[in-house]
Amino acid sequence: MFLNLFRKRSNQKYINKVLNSKRSKISEKKIRSVGIILSLDEYKDYDKLRDIFVNIGINENKIKFIAYITDKDFQLNHWDDYFNPEDFGWNGNITNIALTEFIDFKYDVLISYYRLDNLDLNLVTAKSKANFKIGISNFDQRLNDFIIDIGTQHIGVFRNELEKYLKGLNKIF
Repeated sequence: MFLNLFRKRSNQKYINKVLNSKRSKISEKKIRSVGIILSLDEYKDYDKLRDIFVNIGINENKIKFIAYITDKDFQLNHWDDYFNPEDFGWNGNITNIALTEFIDFKYDVLISYYRLDNLDLNLVTAKSKANFKIGISNFDQRLNDFIIDIGTQHIGVFRNELEKYLKGLNKIF
């Protein structure tokens, strides 16, 4: 119990350190790759999110999902990457290889499609090396470069707002 509390505090300090040292270096190039972080407690429909990016011209094999699960017994398809609270150590250390690969890949856009104020989800978003980060929750505005403040169930509104702003930022064709 106490060790868990100390681990969470050390990870929160790490997130604050990463976010406070973050430099805005958004590139001008068009979006070609997308990483999407989901919390399966909030949203489960991969296909609707994938369709948004396929419809704006992103190649389907350049769209990568990773899901956060809290229930250890929940079974995903074998091709889905996921992580859970046990994959996090002290000071921002991550023990899940698939999650580390997801974080280290330099996506053109990272979508943080969750509203929970969850330390583990925030850590993944903060550590991601994505060029441009888009989130749907504004509990910590330092996490994302752009925020569309909606609920996870409003996928149509998310699609419309995302397309509108990405066209305005000249990020899509």
